[in-house]
Amino acid sequence: MIQDSVIVQFYSGKAADVRGRMLQDIWNQNHEWLEKTHDYIQWLFPLTERSRFNPHAPILTDDDIQNFQNREDLRNNLLTSLKLMLVFYGLSCQESQDGKIRIKIDQSFADRKKFWVHWGNHNHLRITRILKCLCLLGLEIYAQAFFQCLEEIYHLEKGEITKLTLSHWQNAIIG
Repeated sequence: MIQDSVIVQFYSGKAADVRGRMLQDIWNQNHEWLEKTHDYIQWLFPLTERSRFNPHAPILTDDDIQNFQNREDLRNNLLTSLKLMLVFYGLSCQESQDGKIRIKIDQSFADRKKFWVHWGNHNHLRITRILKCLCLLGLEIYAQAFFQCLEEIYHLEKGEITKLTLSHWQNAIIG
């Protein structure tokens, strides 16, 4: 039997990241930690290319992608990671009975936006990563809903998010 990769083990709750943090440990962190710590996002939202900022981050393989697409437990844990970050950004996710997903501005947005809705913020890169990861790992419908919300924020917060950033986010969901 082939052993699961480190990212599949991490998302299964069977292994820690290189700093000894389990997935649940990261989920339990507060907003200040999420903002100031920069080496967890690549574990929560892995990609197929090496991170320029975290050389110890896992890189998705085709087998990893297939595992996430085939395993509901992995996708559910990825969804929990997404919802953690949505709350961090002042957003929320609504899932209707008919399978429609809507990500919307939450009551906390007025406070939370000061941490990321301004030109050149590092969270814009995080969001690009999140969108790409969701598309790769079987949660495209959530990526689409997130992008629609981001597009709304772009128009509401005129000039705070650049057109270039919005285009990066759009390209992330197109592939």
